[in-house]
Formats: sequence, structure tokens, C-alpha cells
Amino acid sequence: MSPATEPRRPKLLDQVRSAVRARHYSRATERAYTYWVRRLIVATGRRHPSDIGPDEITRFLTSLAVDQRVSSSTQNQALSAILFLYRAVLGADLPWLDDVVRAKRPLHLPIVLGRTEVAELLRRLAGTHALMAALLYGSGLRLLECCRLRIQDVDFVRHEIVIRRGKGARDRRTMLPAGLEARLTKHIAAVKRLHDADLRAGAGWVELPDALDRKYPNAGCEWPWQWVFPATRHYLHAATRQRRRHHLHESSLQRAFRRAVLEAGLPQRATCHSLRHSFATHLLEDGHDIRTVQELLGHRDVTTTMIYTHVLQRPGGLGVRSPLDRLDKDGER
Repeated sequence: MSPATEPRRPKLLDQVRSAVRARHYSRATERAYTYWVRRLIVATGRRHPSDIGPDEITRFLTSLAVDQRVSSSTQNQALSAILFLYRAVLGADLPWLDDVVRAKRPLHLPIVLGRTEVAELLRRLAGTHALMAALLYGSGLRLLECCRLRIQDVDFVRHEIVIRRGKGARDRRTMLPAGLEARLTKHIAAVKRLHDADLRAGAGWVELPDALDRKYPNAGCEWPWQWVFPATRHYLHAATRQRRRHHLHESSLQRAFRRAVLEAGLPQRATCHSLRHSFATHLLEDGHDIRTVQELLGHRDVTTTMIYTHVLQRPGGLGVRSPLDRLDKDGER
């Protein structure tokens, strides 16, 4: 085959995308890895990574921390992207990559809201946002896990919610709060009416995971696969020409929650994820064992769950009485 007829080799970033998708990593990981590979190439004078040595990569990572003052997690994400590039894409087994030191992540205690504060925030939310926030707190869901719930994931008979392909691509089950079942039933009935109207209008499709759309061509418009929290608008899928609905974007709830926090005048910089932190902490306060909480949260390692034992709402720090209080009491005698 002559050079003129040889197939063109994909560009480096396209190779990175293909390698990420072949391993079924998330889209967020794909975006992060391609971003850092691009940053590395630009920082080293647009040279091909195969021509870049350990000193230049070390300088790049050091510059992130020293000059740009990125967090340790950001620096480690850049390192992970570089390791993936060399090992999974370029197939280079370079020993010096193992000597690159990862930044040590500081231990930050999670922001946990009191029960009255949670109740106040939920009162300040309305409609779909209120229901989603209640699920974050009542079931311990992550924000994206809540947005990506499908109709078949809500089991009213077993009173549980199934989280598909959560963080780390792991499935898990958690409780469906009894106090939300009536509201959620009413909400799903409204979603069903919306879906029926979409079908009559020639729409009603959603994106399916992996290659299910090829295995089950009509599943994308069937009721069990629909989003529990669908977006308000359609979009036209370029490849199939299907009129689809995406799930409600996470930024919609984030904005509403931020407004509720400001209106409530809370001193903490609480976010939607603070509801999940509060779920775990309040379960431990109620006496549930940490292994159960670990399973409900979907943590791979129990040490991740152990951080909530440091923020339990006990009188004083860790339930210890201050010696100053004892001194004041003794002085009154």
C-alpha cells in the first residue's frame, strides 16, 4: 500500500478519547483527560508526548502547584491523565512515571447541616427542585445520581431506589423514604403524561447506556427507560435523528439550592452534596452501624465513610466536656 493510500492515523486526542471509551470511563473523565493532555502539549512547546522526558513532566506538574496554585486533587488528576496517556494510549512502559510523586490531599471535614437547617432549606425549595433535594437527603444520592434516575430504578414495592453505574461504575441500592412516596408517585404520573404527549408528537426518546440502543432498538422510547426528572426541552440526536429529552441538568438544582442557602442565611457554604453528607451523619447519630451507611452511600472503602464519625452532632467536640466548663462550675461552690 502506497503512503498516499494508507489510512490516516487518528489524532492524539482522538486516540485518548477512544481509549477512555473502550474502558467505559465516564464522560467527565474523558473531558478531564483530554484537557490535561492538551495542556501538557501546549506547556512543552507543542511537542509530541513521546518526545517529552521526566524532567519536563515534573516541571509541568510542579508549575501547576507553585505558579497556578491548583489544589492537590487537580494536580493528581493531571498526573492520572498523563499516566493514562503514556500507558493506555502510547503503550509506553516508562519506569520514571512511577517515581513521579502524587500531591498529598489535605483532610477536609465535610459540611454537615443540622436537621432544622435541612428542613429550612427544603421548605425554601419548590416543585421538582424540592423533590430532588429531598431525595439527596432522604436517600443519600449524589447530585448526578439523582438527575440520572430512570423510571425502572424506583421500586415502590420494595421501597428502594437502585443507583445504576454510580461513582466507580458500581450499582447499589438505597432506601426510598416513605415520606416521599406520595409526592414521587404524583411526579412520575406527570412525567408519564409528558412522555405520552412526546410519543404522539413523534418524540419520546432518551439516551441509553452502553450499546443497548443497538441491542434493543425501541427501548429508548419505552417507559421504563425514561428519566424520572426529564429536561423541559427536546434535542435532535445527530446520528439517529431522534427527538430526545435529556435529564434535568444538575446546574438547575444547584442554582435553586444556592438561592435557598442565601435566603436562609446559613453561615456554611452548603451545596447539594452537603445533603448527602448530612444523610450519612444523621444516620450515624441515630445509631445505625457504619457498614450499613457505607453500603447506602456506595463507598468502596469503609475508611471513606469513617470521616462522618468526626462530625457527629454530639455536645462539644467528640462528646468531650471542656475543662473550662468544669472550672467554672467548681468556682461557683
